[in-house]
Amino acid sequence: MTPTKPIEILLVEDNPADILLTEEAFGEAHFPHRLHIARDGVDALAFLRREGPYAGAATPDVILLDLNMPRMGGLEVLDVLKVDDALRNIPVVVLTTSRAESDIWRSYNLHANAYIPKPVTISEFVEVIKSFGTFWFATAALSPKERP
Repeated sequence: MTPTKPIEILLVEDNPADILLTEEAFGEAHFPHRLHIARDGVDALAFLRREGPYAGAATPDVILLDLNMPRMGGLEVLDVLKVDDALRNIPVVVLTTSRAESDIWRSYNLHANAYIPKPVTISEFVEVIKSFGTFWFATAALSPKERP
């Protein structure tokens, strides 16, 4: 099943090289999407709450979240998201370089929906994004944006 309208994805990532790589990988994944970028947790929460320059922002269907960022890291963002009634149903996939068991455990303890260590090579990264797209947008049923 291919989505008929673009999937809204919020990438929360501070590394410009990783942002570019993610954009390229999604371009090669060939499913309709719009990738929005927040460069740290503070910007991500402003985007999600439609504050300031994000007043007209779309509600994402899924969030890709790095852990290690300035101002507010990914674990702090997860902690805020999952207790917020308006935001807690948005699936959060941690996409990070950390392979530390403590980061994996804490992410799931804070109700991350998945934890994906960033692959080392570009081709592996593209394959991960394709698999991510297939699962989240062709297999899984996403939460409705409005309460039924």
